[in-house]
Amino acid sequence: MSTLTIASDPQDAAAAEAVEAHHTQLAGDLAGRVAILIEAADREPAAVDRVRTDLVSFCDRDLLPHAAAEEKALYPVAHDLPAARLLIDGMLAEHRRLAALVDALRTAASPVRAAADGRALQVLFEEHLEKENTLVLPLLAGTPDISLSGILAGMHELLGHEHGTAGEAATTGGGCGGACGCGGSNETEVPELDVREVPHSLRHATVFGAIAAVPSGQSMVLVAPHDPLPLLGQIEDRHPGAFAVEYLQRGPEAWRLLLTHR
Repeated sequence: MSTLTIASDPQDAAAAEAVEAHHTQLAGDLAGRVAILIEAADREPAAVDRVRTDLVSFCDRDLLPHAAAEEKALYPVAHDLPAARLLIDGMLAEHRRLAALVDALRTAASPVRAAADGRALQVLFEEHLEKENTLVLPLLAGTPDISLSGILAGMHELLGHEHGTAGEAATTGGGCGGACGCGGSNETEVPELDVREVPHSLRHATVFGAIAAVPSGQSMVLVAPHDPLPLLGQIEDRHPGAFAVEYLQRGPEAWRLLLTHR
């Protein structure tokens, strides 16, 4: 999702890169939660309400405020540019569709409906961010009389911010990962997230979103194209000591790990 932005000012270039990085975080976080929702609808319908509630909470806390911040800060400035007026009208319409999909997900009457609404939300959001990265941000950053860094000053909803470090995480030590029958989850009953087909720029954020949907006492299988030691380190840094990790397969084409929330 990374793009090359030609900016009229180094600070504007840095601001555009920060927004794109936050877009990657949001898109991956959403993708991970949707993946868990689809897995639950397919394999464990009783868990769908919990996963759906978590996904809606994420949208209310992060996705929709991000859209609102764009409408407050970025879109009015871009709309004043004749070259961007119709584009911004279309982006605003997409915000309304995103909000409608969140509401549909909020009231989904069946697991299948929830999974369909979640996937539609993910696809629309990723397409929306692609237009922001490749059209809106370069236009604003490249216009000499517009200060993108000034527009974004203090806008955490657009630039991204950490939501704390307490909570769940991964560690390669301790625990059986649930495979020995000592009280953890059985591998055949847990959702599986295969990130081999996920774009590299979204891969880690997708895993972060997925593990956020795993409740205490349950597990998730992660399938990666290589030994994900850097990813495990990042999870541990974010949320020390909350996940036990067991390797189920070590290559050569896939690494499968059972992540169990303590």
